[in-house]
Amino acid sequence: MTIETIDRASLVNEADATASRAAAALGELQRADGHWVFELEADATIPAEYVLLKHYLGEPRDVEIERKIGTYLRRIQSASHHGWGLFHGGAFDVSASVKAYFALKMIGDPVDAPHMVQARAAIHKAGGAAAVNVFTRIQLALFDCADWRTVPTLPVELILLPRWFPVHLSKMSYWARTVIVPLLVLAAKKPVARNVSGVRVDELYTHKRAPLESRAAGTKRAWTAFFGGVDVVLKAVEPLWPKRTRRRAIRACLDFVTERLNGEDGLGAIYPAMANSVMMLDCLGCPADDPMRAIARESVERLLVIKDDEAYCQPCVSPVWDTALAAHAMLEAGGDDAEARAMAGLAWLKPLQVLDVKGDWADEKPDVRPGGWAFQYNNAHYPDLDDTAVVVMAMDRAKDRGGLRYDEPIARGVEWTVGLQSKDGGWGAFDADNSYHYLNNIPFADHGALLDPPTSDVTARVVSMLAQLGETDSPRMKAALAFLEKEQMADGSWFGRWGVNYIYGTWSVLCALNAAGLDAKHPMVRKGADWLLHIQNLDGGWGEDCESYALDYKGYTPAASTASQTGWALLALMAAGKVDHPAVERGVKHLIATQAADGLWGQEKYTGGGFPRVFYLRYHGYPAYFPLWAVARYRNLKRSNAGRPAFGM
Repeated sequence: MTIETIDRASLVNEADATASRAAAALGELQRADGHWVFELEADATIPAEYVLLKHYLGEPRDVEIERKIGTYLRRIQSASHHGWGLFHGGAFDVSASVKAYFALKMIGDPVDAPHMVQARAAIHKAGGAAAVNVFTRIQLALFDCADWRTVPTLPVELILLPRWFPVHLSKMSYWARTVIVPLLVLAAKKPVARNVSGVRVDELYTHKRAPLESRAAGTKRAWTAFFGGVDVVLKAVEPLWPKRTRRRAIRACLDFVTERLNGEDGLGAIYPAMANSVMMLDCLGCPADDPMRAIARESVERLLVIKDDEAYCQPCVSPVWDTALAAHAMLEAGGDDAEARAMAGLAWLKPLQVLDVKGDWADEKPDVRPGGWAFQYNNAHYPDLDDTAVVVMAMDRAKDRGGLRYDEPIARGVEWTVGLQSKDGGWGAFDADNSYHYLNNIPFADHGALLDPPTSDVTARVVSMLAQLGETDSPRMKAALAFLEKEQMADGSWFGRWGVNYIYGTWSVLCALNAAGLDAKHPMVRKGADWLLHIQNLDGGWGEDCESYALDYKGYTPAASTASQTGWALLALMAAGKVDHPAVERGVKHLIATQAADGLWGQEKYTGGGFPRVFYLRYHGYPAYFPLWAVARYRNLKRSNAGRPAFGM
């Protein structure tokens, strides 16, 4: 079917049929216990690191898994630059390419194979293995393929410092905290991989030094020079650290990890922290059959996606996020089956609310009661505000259906969320006031993802939640709206920290402003909607590339339409009162025309945010529930003659 074949008068009916097919297809993907979970794919680094982890530990080789991971890594190698990028079709990235090359060589690919020769040449052109980022330098050092002196120093004694100290773990984001603590032990002990195969990658070096290049935003030359000097001093005095203090610090790191080990879901429920915890336990002499190490190792294994011909390792899993968003889409789709499936999803979510653990967020907000949801199956120390707001809104939509009561989960979710509002009126993802921007200048922070400051998208989600529940004129709401007004770009868009990128941020905020009662004439709403109208593609869809996170971003650059970004743009424009606008009609036609035979939409493009400029995500569920949500909402608004949505999302 093409866009031209859809008669305008029948568009609502076509949208209805499209939504029905999509809802049925999404329903078929629901698990028996009521939840949804889709693949979560990153770049080459995580599957490559998984291969290297097994060889680091000296585990028996699983030739079949290695073969499948090798097939995956070769498939995603770029045909244009011959290396590996950070997202589908992305530019060459030297760190990802070094890890992928190392893993393929470890698997058994000959160095003179054409794809290895081409990859090696591309790596040399980019400065060789010396030009990689901090975490890749650590990976190479663990295999004795790099000097530890090329790694910025973070002494293990950092964990003993008082909280008021300028560089402290509590001042870093949750993900940095969980990744760094076991790394502190590894950097202090400097273990060497067992690497039974004896594979090295000396051929990737060009014998030229390469300084670390920071991808953090807003770095300051003076701060960078200061912390660089501190690193020189730390390296000079490291041999002089008192051994007793070092032992105490290592014990404190072990205690930190043990408390947060999180069973089969792993430390922080994210791959880098989980893998580091296993290596830390190994270097501290914990045997492989020790229950603590065994379950930590199993947590890594549970991230594998194994298919007939390929396999890869996910960075984490997303069941709470997927289930909450799928429930919203199914509630929007309506009908007995879709609503019953949404209710089953919410019933699955209800007991996952964290009510009994005060996580790391309590360091900043000790008087707030827990009440959030995490992103993964279990991550009690690290619930997040985005998931919590989305779950609460879905429960509020469904509270009068199915006989299930959600008053208490909603109340506790709201209480925890509003308790973590930052001083500037916004909300971060996991912590309050995690805005110590000077830390982005330390050499270890070259990835630019050390912090978790308030962002437009998460703040918007909380505003949406509060407004949907009836709170529109409170002091905290006014502060949040002021934050969003301050964050609006000159072109009318908003930055999307956790989704790509300005389309995602603008969708999030326009939904929030609608829920808060700001109409289409309000300057913020009008400018945001105008920006979306301006960037619509000729095919009726919307698209945006991960390169929009570039530090030298100068404005929107056209990109091919994707199903998820088209869904966001449509939801945003309808929230801005544009349901009757021709652009919305064209966008709906685009989704109708591009629906696949299975009722869903295909999408290889990465539209999920991990860490800007460093790490991106392909949520396989996004083209399943966001287009459904958008076409169903269009149908609902047109049939009810409503000008704007009645919900926060």
